[in-house]
Amino acid sequence: MSYSAEIEIMDTTLRDGEQTSGVSFVPQEKLMIARALLQDLNVDRIEVASARVSDGEKEAVSRICRWAAKKGFLDRVEVLGFVDNGVSLDWIADCGCRNINLLCKGSENHCRNQLKKTPEAHFNDVKREIVLATEKGISVNVYLEDWSNGIKNSPDYVYSMIDSLRSCGIKRFMLPDTLGVLNPLELLLFIKKMVKKYPEIHFDFHAHNDYDLAISNVLAAVLGGCKGIHTAVNGLGERAGNAPLASVQAILKDQFNAHTNIVEERLNDVSRLVASYSGIPIPPNSPITGENVFTQVAGVHADGDGKAKLYYNDLLPERFGRKREYALGKNSGKANILRNLEELGLELTAEQTRMVTKRIIELGDKKEVVTQEDLPFIVSDVLKDNIKDERVKLVSYMITTAYGLQPSASVKLNINGETFEESASGAGQFDALMRAVKKIYKEKLDRRFPHLSDYKVGIPPGGRTDALVQTCITWLWDDRVYRTRGLDADQTEAAIKATVKMLNLMEDTYPGKNNK
Repeated sequence: MSYSAEIEIMDTTLRDGEQTSGVSFVPQEKLMIARALLQDLNVDRIEVASARVSDGEKEAVSRICRWAAKKGFLDRVEVLGFVDNGVSLDWIADCGCRNINLLCKGSENHCRNQLKKTPEAHFNDVKREIVLATEKGISVNVYLEDWSNGIKNSPDYVYSMIDSLRSCGIKRFMLPDTLGVLNPLELLLFIKKMVKKYPEIHFDFHAHNDYDLAISNVLAAVLGGCKGIHTAVNGLGERAGNAPLASVQAILKDQFNAHTNIVEERLNDVSRLVASYSGIPIPPNSPITGENVFTQVAGVHADGDGKAKLYYNDLLPERFGRKREYALGKNSGKANILRNLEELGLELTAEQTRMVTKRIIELGDKKEVVTQEDLPFIVSDVLKDNIKDERVKLVSYMITTAYGLQPSASVKLNINGETFEESASGAGQFDALMRAVKKIYKEKLDRRFPHLSDYKVGIPPGGRTDALVQTCITWLWDDRVYRTRGLDADQTEAAIKATVKMLNLMEDTYPGKNNK
């Protein structure tokens, strides 16, 4: 399906988005988000607050308006106001704003049962408010609150309201699905009727996502002839939220050939800015902005991309200031790993690649996915582990722990072809295991054992996931210092790997005889 239109985007992150439970932006944060939306993303309009809320809100709107006036953006800043005999208008004017989004009743049910007024009385109140706005030099858009129920249950009321107001100089009639009750088929029918009846009017649509239909309804509204769409960054908003700006942009452009003024490559940056200020994380599978959406895990996908871009679509990550990644997990396959190695400039032999693949599969079986940043550490760890003459091998181990009891460990080592097994308890899991290993060396081999002088655990430098843990252990042995590292998804296992590396280093000091 193809549709061509110029679509105006009004973003309401700072007003409706701030109605997300637990979200409250301080004035400085509101200013930074407003700047990002207008200056970086080039959103056509932003709704920054509701009038009369608080002194802090007034300060935030005043800051935004002062900045916007200097940049020539003031006509693109809007504030929600109420039919209150000019109180909201005075508040808005004091902030230096020039646009009010006037909240009116878009259903007869709201008009009669909330306002306790007849439709005619409400329409006259709205008209008086518009006259006051004109006198103050403030432009008016009107919200028809609960329009979705109004057009379903009292369409004559909706048409009467528009008929009454259409000659009052209103710039836009904004149609909210306030309770998120419409489906795309209904919405398409209703919008088409309104556009046909009032072809000269600019209609905006404001979706809510209660049934997870916000994006579908946005498309239906555009197809029906709406000229403006309301969005919120990351889909923030009351209850289930609003239509996410990034998804609206991508789907309007790619599926409907519609044109907006959005600068796509800044969507990801603004999304993360809002996530940081709001404290609401971006779901990793969120389209366009999610951490995982441009990451291929399956090896067959990497192979196809490398040969003919077989698994590409129009959502190219570069459009949105991102890059395609090939995550490393048990389904990665050689093609995925080779692509990552190539990007890092690492060249491995076929056997080394096989060994790295095996290690990544082992991590995948532990439900871990590692990223390209982790790969050099895995390669280094695997290649260092590739000791041709490995004289000490870990055969098996078992660690048990229970509340109120000391951890205990059993370990089986193969040392120079002979297998030894011991058990011990300790202050912690690794301590228990080390005590068992020491018993093998001291009691069964009659050997001294290195002194553990330092033990550090962390994510590998440069790594940005917690898939891998690197344990670095410092050992003292005959006045010499040795440092061994282990890399694994599990902290204890990483420490065990570092210990086995140390044991192999120590074997070089035992040329076939006991060293007491």
